[in-house]
Amino acid sequence: MAWRTIWAAIFVAACTMAAAEGPAAAQPLPSSRDSLQFSYAPLVKRVSPAVVNIYTATTMRVQRRMPFPFPGIPQDGGSRVQNSLGSGVLVKPDGLIVTNAHVVRGADEIRVVLSDRREFDAKLVIQDDRYDLALLRIDSGGEKFPFLELRDSDSIEVGDIVLAIGNPFGLTQTVTSGIVSAVARSAGGVNDSSFFVQTDAAINPGNSGGALVSLDGRLIGINTAIYSQTGGSVGIGFATPSNIVARLIDTGASGGRIVRPWLGISMQPVTADLASGLNLPRPAGLVVKDVFAGGPGEKAGFKRNDVIVGLRDQPIDDEASMRFRLATLSVGETVPVKVIRGGKEVTLQLPLAAPPEDPPREKSALDGRQPLSGATVVNLSPAVAEEMGLIEWKPGVGVVEVKPGSYAARFLRVGDMVIAINGKEVKSVAELKKSIAAGVSSMSVGREGMVSTIQFR
Repeated sequence: MAWRTIWAAIFVAACTMAAAEGPAAAQPLPSSRDSLQFSYAPLVKRVSPAVVNIYTATTMRVQRRMPFPFPGIPQDGGSRVQNSLGSGVLVKPDGLIVTNAHVVRGADEIRVVLSDRREFDAKLVIQDDRYDLALLRIDSGGEKFPFLELRDSDSIEVGDIVLAIGNPFGLTQTVTSGIVSAVARSAGGVNDSSFFVQTDAAINPGNSGGALVSLDGRLIGINTAIYSQTGGSVGIGFATPSNIVARLIDTGASGGRIVRPWLGISMQPVTADLASGLNLPRPAGLVVKDVFAGGPGEKAGFKRNDVIVGLRDQPIDDEASMRFRLATLSVGETVPVKVIRGGKEVTLQLPLAAPPEDPPREKSALDGRQPLSGATVVNLSPAVAEEMGLIEWKPGVGVVEVKPGSYAARFLRVGDMVIAINGKEVKSVAELKKSIAAGVSSMSVGREGMVSTIQFR
Protein backbone atom coordinates (compact mmCIF):
# COMPACT_ATOMS: atom_id res chain seq x y z
CA MET A 1 0.00 0.00 0.00
CA ALA A 2 2.90 2.31 0.86
CA TRP A 3 4.47 1.75 -2.60
CA ARG A 4 1.15 2.67 -4.30
CA THR A 5 1.11 5.90 -2.30
CA ILE A 6 4.70 6.71 -3.33
CA TRP A 7 4.08 6.04 -7.04
CA ALA A 8 0.87 8.09 -6.92
CA ALA A 9 2.79 10.97 -5.37
CA ILE A 10 5.46 10.76 -8.06
CA PHE A 11 2.79 10.71 -10.78
CA VAL A 12 0.98 13.75 -9.33
CA ALA A 13 4.28 15.63 -8.97
CA ALA A 14 5.23 14.84 -12.56
CA CYS A 15 1.86 16.06 -13.82
CA THR A 16 2.15 19.23 -11.75
CA MET A 17 5.64 19.93 -13.15
CA ALA A 18 4.43 19.30 -16.69
CA ALA A 19 1.54 21.70 -16.22
CA ALA A 20 3.89 24.33 -14.81
CA GLU A 21 6.09 24.12 -17.90
CA GLY A 22 3.31 25.50 -20.08
CA PRO A 23 3.04 24.86 -23.84
CA ALA A 24 6.07 22.53 -23.98
CA ALA A 25 4.19 20.01 -21.86
CA ALA A 26 1.19 20.07 -24.19
CA GLN A 27 3.06 18.45 -27.10
CA PRO A 28 0.82 15.79 -28.71
CA LEU A 29 1.85 12.17 -28.43
CA PRO A 30 2.94 10.30 -31.59
CA SER A 31 -0.21 9.30 -33.43
CA SER A 32 1.24 6.31 -35.28
CA ARG A 33 4.22 3.97 -35.48
CA ASP A 34 5.44 5.79 -38.58
CA SER A 35 5.85 9.01 -36.61
CA LEU A 36 8.23 7.16 -34.26
CA GLN A 37 10.38 5.81 -37.07
CA PHE A 38 13.93 7.11 -37.45
CA SER A 39 16.30 5.66 -40.01
CA TYR A 40 19.62 6.31 -41.71
CA ALA A 41 18.35 4.47 -44.79
CA PRO A 42 17.89 7.56 -47.03
CA LEU A 43 21.42 8.73 -46.20
CA VAL A 44 22.92 5.28 -46.79
CA LYS A 45 21.18 4.95 -50.15
CA ARG A 46 22.66 8.26 -51.20
CA VAL A 47 26.27 7.75 -50.10
CA SER A 48 26.95 3.99 -50.26
CA PRO A 49 27.28 3.82 -54.09
CA ALA A 50 30.46 5.90 -53.72
CA VAL A 51 32.12 3.34 -51.43
CA VAL A 52 33.95 0.55 -53.25
CA ASN A 53 35.60 -2.77 -52.48
CA ILE A 54 39.28 -3.11 -53.36
CA TYR A 55 41.00 -6.42 -54.08
CA THR A 56 44.75 -6.64 -54.61
CA ALA A 57 47.13 -9.38 -55.72
CA THR A 58 50.83 -9.29 -54.86
CA THR A 59 53.41 -11.78 -56.09
CA MET A 60 55.71 -12.89 -53.29
CA ARG A 61 59.01 -14.69 -53.80
CA VAL A 62 59.38 -17.81 -51.66
CA GLN A 63 62.79 -18.84 -50.40
CA ARG A 64 63.22 -22.62 -50.06
CA ARG A 65 65.08 -23.38 -46.86
CA MET A 66 67.22 -26.48 -46.87
CA PRO A 67 69.56 -27.56 -44.07
CA PHE A 68 72.28 -28.32 -46.63
CA PRO A 69 72.42 -26.98 -50.19
CA PHE A 70 72.59 -29.60 -52.89
CA PRO A 71 74.24 -28.99 -56.24
CA GLY A 72 71.69 -28.52 -59.00
CA ILE A 73 68.76 -27.88 -56.65
CA PRO A 74 67.78 -24.19 -56.64
CA GLN A 75 67.24 -22.48 -53.32
CA ASP A 76 64.55 -20.32 -54.90
CA GLY A 77 61.20 -21.78 -53.91
CA GLY A 78 59.34 -19.95 -56.68
CA SER A 79 56.55 -17.49 -56.02
CA ARG A 80 53.08 -17.30 -54.61
CA VAL A 81 50.28 -14.77 -54.96
CA GLN A 82 49.08 -13.01 -51.83
CA ASN A 83 45.60 -11.51 -51.95
CA SER A 84 44.24 -8.80 -49.70
CA LEU A 85 41.17 -6.63 -49.51
CA GLY A 86 40.11 -3.22 -48.34
CA SER A 87 37.79 -0.34 -49.10
CA GLY A 88 37.91 2.90 -51.02
CA VAL A 89 35.85 6.02 -51.72
CA LEU A 90 35.05 7.64 -55.06
CA VAL A 91 35.82 11.34 -54.65
CA LYS A 92 35.48 12.48 -58.28
CA PRO A 93 32.90 11.55 -60.94
CA ASP A 94 35.69 10.57 -63.37
CA GLY A 95 36.67 7.53 -61.30
CA LEU A 96 39.20 8.94 -58.81
CA ILE A 97 39.30 6.84 -55.64
CA VAL A 98 40.99 7.48 -52.31
CA THR A 99 42.04 4.63 -50.03
CA ASN A 100 44.76 3.78 -47.52
CA ALA A 101 48.27 3.26 -48.83
CA HIS A 102 48.61 0.03 -46.85
CA VAL A 103 45.64 -1.42 -48.77
CA VAL A 104 47.46 -1.24 -52.13
CA ARG A 105 51.13 -1.19 -51.07
CA GLY A 106 53.24 -3.43 -53.32
CA ALA A 107 50.21 -4.70 -55.26
CA ASP A 108 50.77 -6.05 -58.78
CA GLU A 109 47.05 -5.98 -59.56
CA ILE A 110 44.30 -3.77 -58.16
CA ARG A 111 40.66 -4.60 -58.76
CA VAL A 112 37.77 -2.33 -57.75
CA VAL A 113 34.22 -3.59 -57.26
CA LEU A 114 31.42 -1.03 -57.14
CA SER A 115 28.33 -1.35 -54.98
CA ASP A 116 26.35 -2.50 -58.06
CA ARG A 117 28.88 -5.37 -58.51
CA ARG A 118 30.58 -3.98 -61.59
CA GLU A 119 34.33 -4.58 -61.60
CA PHE A 120 37.16 -2.41 -62.92
CA ASP A 121 40.94 -2.60 -63.07
CA ALA A 122 42.47 0.31 -61.19
CA LYS A 123 45.74 2.16 -61.62
CA LEU A 124 47.72 3.70 -58.82
CA VAL A 125 47.90 7.49 -59.26
CA ILE A 126 49.85 8.45 -56.15
CA GLN A 127 50.78 6.83 -52.86
CA ASP A 128 51.88 8.76 -49.79
CA ASP A 129 53.09 6.30 -47.17
CA ARG A 130 53.69 8.98 -44.57
CA TYR A 131 49.98 9.76 -44.42
CA ASP A 132 48.90 6.22 -45.35
CA LEU A 133 46.82 7.48 -48.28
CA ALA A 134 46.68 6.54 -51.95
CA LEU A 135 44.76 7.65 -55.02
CA LEU A 136 43.50 5.16 -57.60
CA ARG A 137 41.76 5.71 -60.90
CA ILE A 138 39.36 3.50 -62.83
CA ASP A 139 38.54 4.07 -66.48
CA SER A 140 35.06 5.54 -66.63
CA GLY A 141 34.74 5.31 -70.39
CA GLY A 142 33.05 8.67 -70.21
CA GLU A 143 30.60 7.54 -67.52
CA LYS A 144 30.07 9.69 -64.44
CA PHE A 145 30.40 7.71 -61.22
CA PRO A 146 28.69 8.52 -57.91
CA PHE A 147 31.10 10.25 -55.54
CA LEU A 148 31.29 11.89 -52.13
CA GLU A 149 32.00 15.54 -51.55
CA LEU A 150 34.50 16.38 -48.84
CA ARG A 151 33.53 18.30 -45.72
CA ASP A 152 35.91 20.46 -43.71
CA SER A 153 37.00 18.06 -40.97
CA ASP A 154 37.54 21.01 -38.62
CA SER A 155 33.79 21.68 -38.71
CA ILE A 156 32.87 18.48 -36.86
CA GLU A 157 32.52 18.28 -33.10
CA VAL A 158 32.67 15.60 -30.47
CA GLY A 159 29.23 14.02 -30.23
CA ASP A 160 28.32 14.43 -33.90
CA ILE A 161 26.69 11.30 -35.36
CA VAL A 162 28.69 9.59 -38.11
CA LEU A 163 28.43 6.50 -40.31
CA ALA A 164 31.33 4.21 -41.21
CA ILE A 165 30.90 2.44 -44.54
CA GLY A 166 33.25 -0.22 -45.84
CA ASN A 167 33.81 -3.90 -46.53
CA PRO A 168 35.00 -5.60 -43.33
CA PHE A 169 36.13 -9.20 -43.71
CA GLY A 170 35.12 -9.04 -47.38
CA LEU A 171 31.47 -8.43 -46.51
CA THR A 172 30.35 -5.85 -49.04
CA GLN A 173 28.62 -2.61 -48.09
CA THR A 174 28.56 -2.83 -44.33
CA VAL A 175 27.32 0.26 -42.51
CA THR A 176 27.85 1.05 -38.82
CA SER A 177 26.88 4.14 -36.87
CA GLY A 178 28.38 5.97 -33.94
CA ILE A 179 29.53 9.34 -32.79
CA VAL A 180 32.69 11.37 -33.07
CA SER A 181 34.50 10.37 -29.88
CA ALA A 182 37.36 12.83 -30.25
CA VAL A 183 38.80 15.26 -32.77
CA ALA A 184 42.48 16.05 -33.23
CA ARG A 185 43.32 12.73 -31.59
CA SER A 186 47.02 11.92 -31.57
CA ALA A 187 47.69 8.24 -32.27
CA GLY A 188 51.41 7.80 -32.79
CA GLY A 189 52.72 5.06 -35.02
CA VAL A 190 49.73 4.97 -37.37
CA ASN A 191 50.95 7.52 -39.87
CA ASP A 192 53.12 10.60 -40.07
CA SER A 193 50.46 13.12 -39.15
CA SER A 194 49.37 11.24 -35.99
CA PHE A 195 46.20 13.33 -36.07
CA PHE A 196 42.84 11.60 -36.38
CA VAL A 197 39.09 11.74 -35.99
CA GLN A 198 38.20 9.11 -33.39
CA THR A 199 34.86 7.31 -33.56
CA ASP A 200 33.06 4.49 -31.79
CA ALA A 201 31.39 3.35 -35.02
CA ALA A 202 32.46 -0.27 -35.46
CA ILE A 203 35.50 -0.57 -37.76
CA ASN A 204 37.06 -3.96 -38.51
CA PRO A 205 39.73 -5.43 -40.82
CA GLY A 206 38.73 -4.69 -44.41
CA ASN A 207 37.23 -1.32 -43.43
CA SER A 208 40.57 0.37 -44.13
CA GLY A 209 40.14 3.00 -46.82
CA GLY A 210 36.38 3.21 -46.28
CA ALA A 211 34.30 6.30 -45.64
CA LEU A 212 33.45 8.10 -42.43
CA VAL A 213 30.55 10.38 -43.32
CA SER A 214 28.55 13.00 -41.47
CA LEU A 215 24.77 13.17 -41.53
CA ASP A 216 24.86 15.68 -44.38
CA GLY A 217 26.30 12.93 -46.59
CA ARG A 218 29.82 14.34 -46.92
CA LEU A 219 33.17 12.66 -46.31
CA ILE A 220 34.89 13.71 -43.10
CA GLY A 221 37.54 10.99 -42.96
CA ILE A 222 39.07 7.81 -44.35
CA ASN A 223 38.88 4.92 -41.89
CA THR A 224 42.49 4.00 -41.24
CA ALA A 225 43.12 2.11 -38.00
CA ILE A 226 41.61 0.70 -34.84
CA TYR A 227 42.81 0.23 -31.30
CA SER A 228 42.33 -3.40 -30.39
CA GLN A 229 44.00 -6.15 -28.39
CA THR A 230 42.11 -8.88 -30.25
CA GLY A 231 41.99 -7.60 -33.84
CA GLY A 232 38.28 -6.84 -33.63
CA SER A 233 36.47 -3.58 -33.00
CA VAL A 234 36.34 -2.35 -29.43
CA GLY A 235 34.81 1.00 -30.31
CA ILE A 236 38.04 2.95 -30.81
CA GLY A 237 38.57 3.69 -34.49
CA PHE A 238 40.68 6.33 -36.20
CA ALA A 239 39.99 8.10 -39.48
CA THR A 240 42.40 10.30 -41.41
CA PRO A 241 40.70 13.74 -41.58
CA SER A 242 39.25 14.89 -44.88
CA ASN A 243 41.43 18.01 -44.87
CA ILE A 244 44.49 15.78 -45.43
CA VAL A 245 42.60 13.87 -48.12
CA ALA A 246 41.85 17.16 -49.88
CA ARG A 247 45.55 18.00 -50.01
CA LEU A 248 46.34 14.59 -51.50
CA ILE A 249 43.70 15.07 -54.19
CA ASP A 250 45.15 18.50 -55.05
CA THR A 251 48.73 17.22 -55.30
CA GLY A 252 47.77 13.93 -56.94
CA ALA A 253 46.68 15.67 -60.12
CA SER A 254 50.29 16.76 -60.70
CA GLY A 255 51.82 13.49 -59.53
CA GLY A 256 53.36 15.11 -56.48
CA ARG A 257 53.13 14.31 -52.79
CA ILE A 258 52.04 16.20 -49.70
CA VAL A 259 54.85 18.52 -48.65
CA ARG A 260 54.62 20.42 -45.40
CA PRO A 261 55.69 24.04 -45.81
CA TRP A 262 58.91 25.13 -44.11
CA LEU A 263 58.63 27.60 -41.24
CA GLY A 264 62.31 28.39 -40.92
CA ILE A 265 62.31 27.85 -37.16
CA SER A 266 63.25 25.08 -34.74
CA MET A 267 60.71 24.20 -32.05
CA GLN A 268 60.22 22.01 -29.02
CA PRO A 269 57.07 21.02 -27.08
CA VAL A 270 56.06 22.98 -23.98
CA THR A 271 56.56 20.72 -20.97
CA ALA A 272 55.23 21.38 -17.48
CA ASP A 273 58.63 22.74 -16.44
CA LEU A 274 58.83 25.04 -19.47
CA ALA A 275 55.29 26.27 -18.89
CA SER A 276 56.21 27.16 -15.31
CA GLY A 277 59.42 28.90 -16.38
CA LEU A 278 57.65 30.89 -19.10
CA ASN A 279 54.65 31.73 -16.87
CA LEU A 280 52.21 29.96 -19.16
CA PRO A 281 48.77 28.91 -17.87
CA ARG A 282 49.16 25.34 -19.13
CA PRO A 283 51.77 23.07 -20.78
CA ALA A 284 50.65 23.43 -24.41
CA GLY A 285 52.18 24.86 -27.55
CA LEU A 286 55.63 24.88 -29.12
CA VAL A 287 58.59 26.98 -28.01
CA VAL A 288 60.75 28.57 -30.70
CA LYS A 289 64.36 27.52 -30.07
CA ASP A 290 66.09 28.90 -33.16
CA VAL A 291 65.18 31.15 -36.06
CA PHE A 292 67.03 30.39 -39.31
CA ALA A 293 68.52 33.41 -41.05
CA GLY A 294 66.63 34.37 -44.20
CA GLY A 295 63.85 31.86 -43.54
CA PRO A 296 60.08 32.43 -43.40
CA GLY A 297 60.16 32.63 -39.59
CA GLU A 298 62.64 35.48 -39.61
CA LYS A 299 60.57 37.33 -42.21
CA ALA A 300 57.48 36.91 -40.03
CA GLY A 301 59.30 38.29 -36.98
CA PHE A 302 59.61 35.17 -34.81
CA LYS A 303 61.91 35.44 -31.80
CA ARG A 304 63.56 32.89 -29.59
CA ASN A 305 61.27 31.69 -26.75
CA ASP A 306 58.10 32.71 -28.58
CA VAL A 307 55.41 30.12 -27.78
CA ILE A 308 53.28 29.12 -30.76
CA VAL A 309 49.71 28.47 -29.60
CA GLY A 310 47.67 28.83 -32.79
CA LEU A 311 47.88 28.56 -36.57
CA ARG A 312 45.10 30.30 -38.44
CA ASP A 313 42.11 29.79 -36.15
CA GLN A 314 43.19 26.36 -34.91
CA PRO A 315 45.02 25.66 -31.63
CA ILE A 316 48.53 24.24 -31.64
CA ASP A 317 49.01 22.10 -28.56
CA ASP A 318 51.83 19.80 -29.62
CA GLU A 319 54.01 18.55 -32.48
CA ALA A 320 51.25 16.34 -33.90
CA SER A 321 48.87 19.27 -34.30
CA MET A 322 51.59 21.37 -35.94
CA ARG A 323 52.47 18.60 -38.41
CA PHE A 324 48.82 18.15 -39.30
CA ARG A 325 48.07 21.84 -39.74
CA LEU A 326 51.12 22.34 -41.94
CA ALA A 327 50.13 19.35 -44.07
CA THR A 328 46.80 21.03 -44.86
CA LEU A 329 48.49 24.25 -46.06
CA SER A 330 50.13 25.06 -49.38
CA VAL A 331 53.41 26.73 -50.22
CA GLY A 332 52.88 30.37 -51.19
CA GLU A 333 50.19 31.07 -48.61
CA THR A 334 50.60 33.59 -45.79
CA VAL A 335 48.94 32.50 -42.56
CA PRO A 336 48.42 34.16 -39.16
CA VAL A 337 50.27 32.51 -36.27
CA LYS A 338 49.43 33.26 -32.64
CA VAL A 339 52.37 33.36 -30.24
CA ILE A 340 52.79 34.20 -26.57
CA ARG A 341 55.67 36.66 -26.14
CA GLY A 342 56.46 38.11 -22.75
CA GLY A 343 53.07 37.06 -21.43
CA LYS A 344 51.14 38.77 -24.24
CA GLU A 345 49.52 37.28 -27.33
CA VAL A 346 50.97 38.46 -30.62
CA THR A 347 49.81 37.54 -34.13
CA LEU A 348 52.49 37.16 -36.81
CA GLN A 349 51.94 36.83 -40.55
CA LEU A 350 53.95 33.82 -41.71
CA PRO A 351 54.78 33.27 -45.42
CA LEU A 352 54.91 29.56 -46.23
CA ALA A 353 57.86 28.37 -48.30
CA ALA A 354 59.00 25.04 -49.72
CA PRO A 355 61.73 23.41 -47.62
CA PRO A 356 65.12 23.81 -49.35
CA GLU A 357 67.65 20.98 -49.60
CA ASP A 358 70.63 22.96 -48.39
CA PRO A 359 73.11 21.40 -47.80
CA PRO A 360 72.83 18.46 -50.27
CA ARG A 361 71.97 15.25 -48.42
CA GLU A 362 75.07 13.17 -49.36
CA LYS A 363 73.39 9.91 -48.43
CA SER A 364 75.92 7.36 -47.19
CA ALA A 365 75.68 3.78 -45.86
CA LEU A 366 78.11 3.14 -42.99
CA ASP A 367 79.87 -0.18 -42.53
CA GLY A 368 82.97 -1.65 -40.91
CA ARG A 369 83.74 -2.52 -37.30
CA GLN A 370 82.27 0.51 -35.55
CA PRO A 371 79.07 1.37 -33.61
CA LEU A 372 77.27 2.99 -36.56
CA SER A 373 77.77 0.06 -38.91
CA GLY A 374 74.52 -0.72 -40.70
CA ALA A 375 73.12 2.83 -40.53
CA THR A 376 72.47 5.06 -43.54
CA VAL A 377 72.89 8.74 -42.82
CA VAL A 378 72.32 12.05 -44.62
CA ASN A 379 73.06 15.71 -44.11
CA LEU A 380 70.08 17.35 -42.44
CA SER A 381 68.40 20.15 -44.35
CA PRO A 382 64.89 21.62 -44.18
CA ALA A 383 63.80 19.27 -46.99
CA VAL A 384 65.24 16.17 -45.28
CA ALA A 385 63.81 17.18 -41.91
CA GLU A 386 60.37 17.53 -43.53
CA GLU A 387 60.67 14.08 -45.11
CA MET A 388 61.69 12.59 -41.75
CA GLY A 389 58.81 14.33 -39.98
CA LEU A 390 61.10 16.27 -37.65
CA ILE A 391 59.75 19.39 -35.95
CA GLU A 392 62.81 19.96 -33.80
CA TRP A 393 66.13 19.66 -35.63
CA LYS A 394 69.32 21.52 -36.46
CA PRO A 395 71.99 21.22 -39.17
CA GLY A 396 73.81 17.96 -38.71
CA VAL A 397 73.41 14.26 -39.53
CA GLY A 398 70.17 12.31 -39.67
CA VAL A 399 69.57 8.55 -39.69
CA VAL A 400 67.30 7.48 -42.57
CA GLU A 401 67.84 3.70 -42.60
CA VAL A 402 69.03 1.04 -40.12
CA LYS A 403 69.64 -2.55 -41.19
CA PRO A 404 67.83 -5.03 -38.93
CA GLY A 405 70.27 -7.03 -36.86
CA SER A 406 73.16 -4.66 -37.53
CA TYR A 407 75.40 -3.23 -34.83
CA ALA A 408 73.82 0.20 -35.30
CA ALA A 409 70.35 -1.28 -34.70
CA ARG A 410 71.30 -1.68 -31.04
CA PHE A 411 71.52 2.07 -30.58
CA LEU A 412 69.91 3.88 -33.51
CA ARG A 413 66.56 4.05 -35.26
CA VAL A 414 65.20 5.94 -38.25
CA GLY A 415 64.66 9.61 -37.40
CA ASP A 416 67.56 9.88 -34.95
CA MET A 417 70.07 12.71 -35.20
CA VAL A 418 73.75 12.03 -34.56
CA ILE A 419 74.76 15.05 -32.49
CA ALA A 420 78.34 14.34 -31.48
CA ILE A 421 81.11 11.72 -31.58
CA ASN A 422 83.57 11.59 -28.67
CA GLY A 423 82.04 14.79 -27.33
CA LYS A 424 82.75 16.70 -30.54
CA GLU A 425 79.77 18.03 -32.48
CA VAL A 426 79.32 16.68 -36.01
CA LYS A 427 77.67 18.94 -38.57
CA SER A 428 77.91 16.84 -41.74
CA VAL A 429 78.25 13.32 -43.06
CA ALA A 430 81.86 14.10 -43.99
CA GLU A 431 82.65 15.15 -40.40
CA LEU A 432 80.90 12.03 -39.07
CA LYS A 433 82.99 9.71 -41.25
CA LYS A 434 86.17 11.49 -40.20
CA SER A 435 85.26 11.10 -36.53
CA ILE A 436 84.41 7.40 -37.00
CA ALA A 437 87.76 6.77 -38.70
CA ALA A 438 89.54 8.16 -35.63
CA GLY A 439 87.68 5.72 -33.33
CA VAL A 440 84.41 6.02 -31.42
CA SER A 441 84.38 6.06 -27.63
CA SER A 442 81.05 7.88 -27.20
CA MET A 443 78.11 8.99 -29.32
CA SER A 444 75.40 11.58 -28.56
CA VAL A 445 72.04 10.95 -30.22
CA GLY A 446 69.02 13.23 -30.47
CA ARG A 447 65.60 11.58 -30.39
CA GLU A 448 62.17 13.14 -29.85
CA GLY A 449 63.60 16.28 -28.25
CA MET A 450 65.96 14.42 -25.91
CA VAL A 451 69.72 13.88 -26.23
CA SER A 452 71.36 10.75 -24.85
CA THR A 453 75.05 9.84 -24.80
CA ILE A 454 76.21 6.25 -25.29
CA GLN A 455 79.63 5.17 -24.04
CA PHE A 456 81.64 2.46 -25.82
CA ARG A 457 84.56 0.49 -24.43
